[in-house]
Amino acid sequence: MYQQRSIATDRLRTSYYRTGEGHSRRLLMLHGNLSSAAFYLPLFTRLSRSWDVCAPDLRCFGDTEEAPLDATRGYRDWSDDIYAFCRALGWKRFTLCGWSLGGNVAMQFVTDHPEMVDRLILIAPASPYGFGGSYGEDGSAYHPPGLGSGGGVANPALVNITTRSSRMILRELLQRFCFKPPFRMSWRWENIFIQEIGKIKLGDNYYPGSYTLCPRWPFVVAGQRGVLNAMSPQYGKLSAMLELKRKPKVLWIHGDSDEIVSDTSMVDLGYLGKLGLVSGWPGELVYPPQPMLSQTRHFFQLYKERGGSVREVVIPGGHMCALESPEDFFRVLDAFTPIPRVR
Repeated sequence: MYQQRSIATDRLRTSYYRTGEGHSRRLLMLHGNLSSAAFYLPLFTRLSRSWDVCAPDLRCFGDTEEAPLDATRGYRDWSDDIYAFCRALGWKRFTLCGWSLGGNVAMQFVTDHPEMVDRLILIAPASPYGFGGSYGEDGSAYHPPGLGSGGGVANPALVNITTRSSRMILRELLQRFCFKPPFRMSWRWENIFIQEIGKIKLGDNYYPGSYTLCPRWPFVVAGQRGVLNAMSPQYGKLSAMLELKRKPKVLWIHGDSDEIVSDTSMVDLGYLGKLGLVSGWPGELVYPPQPMLSQTRHFFQLYKERGGSVREVVIPGGHMCALESPEDFFRVLDAFTPIPRVR
């Protein structure tokens, strides 16, 4: 197991893992929702052969200092935290990798600090138009803004699970939604991941966040605090990335059987309503499923039309496809970031 470290920044004390020190190439890895930096550890041995790798715990997750999240800033609280973390480390330029929520934070960071990012690697990022609460490939938002997104759409059972630390149910969720059955990580890694999920800070200021009731289905609107609200289309749009003058090359990787970030997502109220799993669904014309992959593809088409470069690669697996198919992940990574030849 890799040694966990912490560092004081001018924003908060950040917990992180690091390996491969001494290599000239640097890789900063941002984890996803309901996880921590420890979810990258199974990849560290291979990565350390050619990279100096850092993976911090984001605000609200893991062992990073507890601090509230202002959702009205979208992903910017996290982006500012990562900038402070990099300054504390002395990192000025690197390749940036983000998985799931971490992918969206990475896109915000590139928007805020394009001069620091050499290349951008996104593993199953959420839609750049927000997680929940939008429709159509162009990410059109419902009215009122934030409808069907944010803290009110979190699965109450999941919040209760993390509170009760129910290892058996968390293990089942990992197996069912994060990987493509029948694949599963070793018992050791599953135990580590379950322990890390249990470190999530809970409440209106953290996960899942606050919310407001409204008379339209699904009867909740995003609040102004906490994790899921920062991801809502009301606050979490990333359109400013399209306007960058210097656009880093993007590698977008996703699994062929992802049930979380998908056009048929099992965490999207529109799709769950269509399946009859959420009562009162008003139908496809009123509240269609969010086409998350199609929205991301549309966004990156605009990125390319405005001078950017994007490579989309599908590998076997679910939402954690890089852990499920590590050799495919490393093959794609090596092709995207070849080791410079020494003259």
